[in-house]
Formats: sequence, C-alpha cells, structure tokens
Amino acid sequence: MQHLIGRRLPDLDLPSTDGFTFNLSTANGIFVIFCFPYTGRPDVPNPPDWDNIPGAHGSTPQAQAFSMRYEEFKKLGIKVFGLSFQDPAWQCEFVKRTSLRVPLLSDQKKLFSNALGLPTFKAGTQDYSQRLRLVSKDGFITHVRYPIDVPENDAAEILKLFEDIPHHDSYRNRQ
Repeated sequence: MQHLIGRRLPDLDLPSTDGFTFNLSTANGIFVIFCFPYTGRPDVPNPPDWDNIPGAHGSTPQAQAFSMRYEEFKKLGIKVFGLSFQDPAWQCEFVKRTSLRVPLLSDQKKLFSNALGLPTFKAGTQDYSQRLRLVSKDGFITHVRYPIDVPENDAAEILKLFEDIPHHDSYRNRQ
C-alpha cells in the first residue's frame, strides 16, 4: 500500500455523518482517514461468517479510540474521519449511539476505495473495506498503514508518529 504515498486522494464528495459532504482531495490541512469494514448494531446479526474473518471485528473500538483522542488531534491541527462502505443512515445511528466525536464518511458506492485500489474482503455477498489508515496533507497521501492489527491502538499509534516527528509544525508546512 506504500505505492499510494504521494498520490492525490480521489476528487469525490462523500456524505458525512455531520450532515455535509466532504471532498478529501480538495481539503487543506492534515487528515487522518481510518478505513474500517463494519459497525454492528444491537439486535442486528453480523454479516455471514463475520466471527471467522481475520480482522473483521474491531471497528467500534477503533472508532471510539479516535473519538477519545479527538482533542489531541485537534490540538495538533489534524482532522480525523472514519470511512466505510456503510450507508450514511447506518453510520449516523452508530455515531449517535456511541457519542462518537469524529465524523464518518460513507463510501457506499465504493468510488473512493476503488479509485485508490484499497483492499476489500467479502462476507456473504457484500464487500467490506479492509482496515487501514491514510494520512493526507492538502489532498495528497503522505502515510499509509496496512494492516491495522490492533484496531483499538490505531489512534495512539498515529498520534505517536506525529509526536515523534521533530517540529511537527514544520512537517505540516513542508509535506
């Protein structure tokens, strides 16, 4: 997935759980986009064989970890989005139910993921995004992490990366 570094993000307006559409390719600043397969719902069964698919579980802890670290990202001037193939209504229910502080983007038509060639897997008849993380600066990918082995540690790992960059302010200005 490192071949994506330096590539412009797809020029697409994606629906967001904050009620707007968002185009990551034209956005200025640093963005973390954590891609995840699926968030479950109480009383709704998981997709077929979900428990047998390596890496399928973990979307809720991953999203909640980013939400809990929201202020740290904000302090660094970094905006965070989650992204999945789930429809906006499903995502909005999840955000409301979990009091998530980071918005989610819906790639329901898979245009964003397909344009970048992001990895997917199938459960039943549906495709799901593999779990990965992109960092972009002014619409260009600067960092990719795939796979994400421990979803609940993803937010802390990327924050550490930014903290370890000497003079992260200069990183923001030169990347």
